[in-house]
Amino acid sequence: MLANYHTHTKRCGHASGEDKEYVEAAIQAGLKILGFSDHCPWIFPRKDYVSNMRLAPSEVDGYFYSLESLKKEYERDIKIYIGFETEHCPELLPAQDELLKGYPLDYMIMGQHFLGTEYDSVYTGWKHPEPEVLKGYVDTVIDGIRSGRYLYVAHPDLVNFTGDGQLYREEMRRLCAALKEADIPVEINILGLSEGRQYPAKRFLELAKETGNKAVIGIDAHSPAQLLNAEGIARGQALCREYGLELVDGDLLEK
Repeated sequence: MLANYHTHTKRCGHASGEDKEYVEAAIQAGLKILGFSDHCPWIFPRKDYVSNMRLAPSEVDGYFYSLESLKKEYERDIKIYIGFETEHCPELLPAQDELLKGYPLDYMIMGQHFLGTEYDSVYTGWKHPEPEVLKGYVDTVIDGIRSGRYLYVAHPDLVNFTGDGQLYREEMRRLCAALKEADIPVEINILGLSEGRQYPAKRFLELAKETGNKAVIGIDAHSPAQLLNAEGIARGQALCREYGLELVDGDLLEK
């Protein structure tokens, strides 16, 4: 494996380790490209709300300063990109764009954890039998894909729909088609795979196979040690082979 674009930092509140430790673990693992993509801050309309799962807006300066410094320190050893993982939430995008204006942001990946703002909407990873949750998830992700804002979609099969199987196939096939049209690979999420979460979902990978999607491995590292999870990465690569998904591994920002 040459590149990982899905790497968090302790600033999100549910990861551990120093930024430098992630870089050194990536080098030890043989990676040539390391993309940091911690959970992006939002400027919430509710001023009394404080997220417990993402950077605070006040931490943006420190995030870029630290990673820019590491990029220079380790430039002979590894290429470092600075990004964020974020939901596609159109009503909050103007304020987010203003917050990040002027920073050396290389990319974003979309991880659609919520259907709306974090404090007043459905978390898509919970079990849901309601068709409107599934349809809302797919509609939102496709809107994000077509916006052109995102390098790829993190854990596109996060949505934990427990309702009608035929509806799941119809909706997620629609999502796979949108990814293929945009030439965006399906992420094989190693954290989810290693922890036995509902993703990567075999029923989703079957649809990706039928659609002819490509794949990218995202470690979704929340600690430096997870970048050294060779067994998990090998299992992700094996899934790509099992479902006939062409694995994209390299500099996605130069494609």
